Amino acid sequence: MRLYQRGYVVIALYLLLNVMFCFSAIAEEDSTKAGEKAQKKQASSPATGSAANAEEGWHLAITPYLWFPGVHGTVGALGHYASVHASAADVLSYFNIGLMGHFDIRHDRIVMPLDIFWVRLKDDKAIPFDPAVSAEVKVTETILTQKIGARVVDSEKLKVDALVGIRYWHLGTNLSLTPSIFGRDFSDSANWVDGVAGAKIEFPLSPKAVLTIAGDAGTGGAKLDYQVAGLLGYKLKKCMLQVGWRYLDVNYRPGKTVVLDVAQSGLVLGVTFNVK
Repeated sequence: MRLYQRGYVVIALYLLLNVMFCFSAIAEEDSTKAGEKAQKKQASSPATGSAANAEEGWHLAITPYLWFPGVHGTVGALGHYASVHASAADVLSYFNIGLMGHFDIRHDRIVMPLDIFWVRLKDDKAIPFDPAVSAEVKVTETILTQKIGARVVDSEKLKVDALVGIRYWHLGTNLSLTPSIFGRDFSDSANWVDGVAGAKIEFPLSPKAVLTIAGDAGTGGAKLDYQVAGLLGYKLKKCMLQVGWRYLDVNYRPGKTVVLDVAQSGLVLGVTFNVK
């Protein structure tokens, strides 16, 4: 099995184990359902105050996730441009290793979400005119988004967070030849930061189901940088399963060196754990 396949299998198994862990809580949840109903009937106004106090202080939710984006747009370097149209399956076939996670940090009404997306794609092929020489290409993309904001609406039927922050981008490429030419590899990278502003809205559909819609837009190193996402979550006793769609668009054209004007969109699968 190739290295990129092994790396993807490890991540997929990790998420699968988390899902299995969540479902294992269903039996325990059902066994205590009768007792919970009895406690609710005995609830009084002081208990309601205790629930309100539970929303205060520090809270942390961690969501490891997998994003399967397709890519389309324009890339270029040194005045040369090319169109890119790759499906999620195409991108996945070159997957080498990755790390994806979202952290929701909150203190009372102050929210500080952090999202990390790091992935490396890899491919190697023999050079057509000289089969004895092979070329290996690695492409690394890092997207780190840190925001801070306030929960401007906090009710049982609706929660709204207003957010501002930054999104850091890193795009790196590395080309190595075997046997090496001149004893060196060829590599280049682009790094920039965009300021973004947006919001996250949560709609409780039932005691267990939650619909989340989030988006932001901004500029800085890029001419335009924006994203939208929609997630449907199902709460279990110890975690919440999430499935949805994410669309991320960036137009980075600092000059004739590097051009990245692409949209990435695809399915998102995640598991959320409330640590505190």
